[in-house]
Amino acid sequence: MDDIILEARHINKYFHDPVDVKVLSDINFSINKGEFVTVTGKSGCGKSTMLYILSTMDTDYEGALFIDHVPMANKPEPELARVRNEKIGFVFQFHYLLSEFSVLHNVMLPGLKLAKYPAQEIEKHAMERLNMLDIGRLAYKKANQLSGGEKQRVAIARALINDPCIIMADEPTGNLDKKNSEIVFDIFRQLAGERKQTLLIVTHDQEFAARTDRIIKMEDGRIIK
Repeated sequence: MDDIILEARHINKYFHDPVDVKVLSDINFSINKGEFVTVTGKSGCGKSTMLYILSTMDTDYEGALFIDHVPMANKPEPELARVRNEKIGFVFQFHYLLSEFSVLHNVMLPGLKLAKYPAQEIEKHAMERLNMLDIGRLAYKKANQLSGGEKQRVAIARALINDPCIIMADEPTGNLDKKNSEIVFDIFRQLAGERKQTLLIVTHDQEFAARTDRIIKMEDGRIIK
């Protein structure tokens, strides 16, 4: 039990526009420390909707969510924002880097926001993450000078800056070619294997999913496997 990083219990979700439509039905599962888990299923099956609930970005649902054994229900938004910043590293399909800032500053931003360490130490941590992902040479480039694959690696470094309990990603290879998709997969595999980082990845890429520790398959808002 102590190894469980994330747990969903009986989560249901409705869209209310203009009538109630159930989009997630009785979602139950848990993820242990160091697991590399993917969520697959056809477009519109509820994968991304579920991920946004699990990442605390969507709070309009029924059921219970626990992150690092702490219940997320009824927490005020400032507290959830802190959980997102401290416990969860999120990688989007689109990297959302700030083009006016350097790569290094982009990676530092969640650390500066959390303010757990002085800026100098956060900068050191950021450089360590960039070097770990083999992109330390890009630290002082502007984000808009990078290729798509480089931007996604910077986004992963940024997600790691606060040593989160879990990395969540929504189609992280969706905009990448095969070579860069492989690089991103290898990074995730290394994070899980060597650093015991927990990963929950939503993906359409069946090849990607097949090489992870566990696949959660969804259909029509339900987990079917």
